[in-house]
Amino acid sequence: MGMMQEFKEFAVKGNVIDLAVGVIIGGAFGKIVDSMVGDLIMPLVGAIVGKLDFSNLFLLLGNAPPGTAMTLDALKKAGVPVFAYGSFITVAVNFAILAFVIFLMIKQINRLKRSEPVAAPAPAAAPEDVLLLREIRDSLKK
Repeated sequence: MGMMQEFKEFAVKGNVIDLAVGVIIGGAFGKIVDSMVGDLIMPLVGAIVGKLDFSNLFLLLGNAPPGTAMTLDALKKAGVPVFAYGSFITVAVNFAILAFVIFLMIKQINRLKRSEPVAAPAPAAAPEDVLLLREIRDSLKK
């Protein structure tokens, strides 16, 4: 069997295709969570805490060239080392929300699995000799 044939068998197995679909949907779901955190949650947290923009929180670790704006993007473009802990806070919140949503989904799936009625197994068919003995018994009763 050639290597291409082996690869084809591997690539078209259901597990590989399911994994690819999961990765694509996961990427799209990650973008939804990023938007939810960046556009909905962080502005609310910033309003409560006092108009904080977490994505622009950083510590300057080097000297900024004269005329460089003191924003995270401008400093990164200028090559100035910065400790961008605000970006980390945003990513950590994204992760916590994503993990919680996945937890809720799995909990719901497990609950649905438990609530499905389990069909009783069909009684096993009697062996042929038992059936013959029953027929003999029934014919003797007559």
